[in-house]
Amino acid sequence: MPSFAEIFGTRPVVADGAMGTVLNSRGVLISRCFDELNLTDPSLILAVHEEYLQAGAEILETNTFGANRFRLGKYGLAGKVAEINAAGVRIARQAVERLFARQAGTAWVSGTIGPLGVRLEPLGKTGLDEARLAFIEQIRALAAAGVDMLTIETMPALNEAREALLAAHEAAPGLPVIAMVTVDDESNCLDGSSAAHAAALLTEWGADAVGVNCSTGPASVLTAIEKMRAATTLPLAAMPNAGMPRAIEGRNIYLISPEYMASFARKAIIAGAQIVGGCCGTTPHHIRIMRTAVRALDAQEQIAHGDAVVEIVRETPPVPLAERSRIGALLAQGTFVNMAEIVPPRGIDCSKEIDGARMLALHGVHAINVPDSPSASARISAQTLCIQIQQHTATETVLHYTCRDRNVLRIQSDLLGASSIGLRNILCLTGDPPRQGTYQDATAVYDVDSIGLVNMARRLNHGLDVGSNAIGASTNFAIGVSAHPGAPDMEHELRRFKYKVEAGAEFVITQPVFDLRLLEDFLASIEGYRIPVIAGILPLTSLRNAEFLKNDLRVSMPEEMMLRMAQADTPEAAGKEGILIAQEMLAAVRPYVQGVQVTVPEGRYAAAAEVLTGTGVPAQVAQA
Repeated sequence: MPSFAEIFGTRPVVADGAMGTVLNSRGVLISRCFDELNLTDPSLILAVHEEYLQAGAEILETNTFGANRFRLGKYGLAGKVAEINAAGVRIARQAVERLFARQAGTAWVSGTIGPLGVRLEPLGKTGLDEARLAFIEQIRALAAAGVDMLTIETMPALNEAREALLAAHEAAPGLPVIAMVTVDDESNCLDGSSAAHAAALLTEWGADAVGVNCSTGPASVLTAIEKMRAATTLPLAAMPNAGMPRAIEGRNIYLISPEYMASFARKAIIAGAQIVGGCCGTTPHHIRIMRTAVRALDAQEQIAHGDAVVEIVRETPPVPLAERSRIGALLAQGTFVNMAEIVPPRGIDCSKEIDGARMLALHGVHAINVPDSPSASARISAQTLCIQIQQHTATETVLHYTCRDRNVLRIQSDLLGASSIGLRNILCLTGDPPRQGTYQDATAVYDVDSIGLVNMARRLNHGLDVGSNAIGASTNFAIGVSAHPGAPDMEHELRRFKYKVEAGAEFVITQPVFDLRLLEDFLASIEGYRIPVIAGILPLTSLRNAEFLKNDLRVSMPEEMMLRMAQADTPEAAGKEGILIAQEMLAAVRPYVQGVQVTVPEGRYAAAAEVLTGTGVPAQVAQA
């Protein structure tokens, strides 16, 4: 058999992504035995393999992750190890032959071996000798069916990885073996071993390539790869999950975008990985975008080494932030920025909103933020209102843009259009799901999330679309994102915020702040990757409003504020108290942040102006 180096040389290689994620998206319950589908629904497995090949995967992993006697035994299938593994190889080989009989190129079939799903001694009752025999049984079946190589993956402990590697040498001598562990948030193996130690031992035990897959997402895998590079000279493989899953509408959804995975692929290769791919949560779309990124990086590498004379990727970098927009200039200069949020109307008449923007500008507002159908409501488009405000008031706007209703094609079209008509500031958001709005059965798209959207905007700012095709001039957006200092899962919020900054975010607007302590903690946590922070300020309108924010939306609301709103005995008094609280909060956050965004309560523009100025607004001005 050819060695790994003989197959791939030293060039970057793209593997496939998740099988289970795609099967689950097509109606296969997670309680099913995915490996058994090799026998009961081979056409479904074939279709998934073909999609990965069409996306550009060069290593196709067989659908045999759990096809060992321990895992299959849970479904009463322990006696079908050889049959299921052989079928898995046959289907993958058929996918390769069908695709490459029609077009040039080739791909390699790798027999996939996952962990046994049982605890090994000394922590469990399964002996190491039993584990090795189980691995030998599976690997012998894969080798007999004709795989090109083996992939031992998601190994939680080094003792189990060792037994799998020794089994591979015994059952399939000469077959190249990729051996990968899974790591935690600290980039250590789940048995506590460091990534560097794992790489050294896997090398010693005879792996042909080593690496990391699955895990908590790209960040931890990238760190582990960097540590492994110093411990081995073998090729490295990096195939992370698309982040950690979140439960949305009864399904586990992985929110890391294809564009962010593409960014990871580039970083992993630069850090020393040769093989990149995906694990749980990744799809053919992720692999396609990663493949494009790898090709572009490979082309750039060839140019650097004199192997090509034509420039493949022509970037048009954006001008400095200070030259892109008024907001960009203020942030770059360190000037405190005042913003106000105006929600688009439900109809076609924008006169009230335009008058409100004009009045707010007279009271020191530097820019108007326009939400994109907030709470999944049907309103006039945010882009339309932004243009009308800029045309009629000469006040700059910040366009909120969500991923909920648009696929990748539409997003690029919209952003190019926004730039061409003079919109220079964009706030990248994932978007509220339709079930929160009036039309709960409306279809959500979510081709990318806010991290992917930031990545797309950054690429457009460099004159490139998502396929690395030149678009000419830079879009020159000032790119903003949101953050929630009081999020229930703060670790997840901070991780995503860091990803947004790495993707290209240049300022952040927080959710409304009522508890200064939470803002201080958030700012301390992002110190290593801080960008200009604009604090959200929301004037309360009533006790019921405060109760809704506290109980329904889980906003941290100090009891003192609740008591003050409760003591307001009339709607007018409650409104004034809400404005006073907002003024106090603005004064409290001012030393810590680079600006504030005041949300206009129920269309009361004068109230927002009063929060910013600290004084009442004359009636004739409020109505101007």
